[in-house]
Amino acid sequence: MIKCHLSRLMGERKLKIADVAKDTGINRGTITRLYHETAVRVEFEVVEKLCRYLGCELQDLLELRDEE
Repeated sequence: MIKCHLSRLMGERKLKIADVAKDTGINRGTITRLYHETAVRVEFEVVEKLCRYLGCELQDLLELRDEE
């Protein structure tokens, strides 16, 4: 399973979904699905924009975990 740490990263920076959407140009719905970990797919462009915006590496945003 893939775990998305967007909510933690945004919380550490005190960012709101609307702020990230406005600043990055990423659709608000896409950010919401990643934030709540309900997304079933994501485009590389979105992942790249989020990493650059948050100043983090790919492994800080997404983590591959064994099924629980």
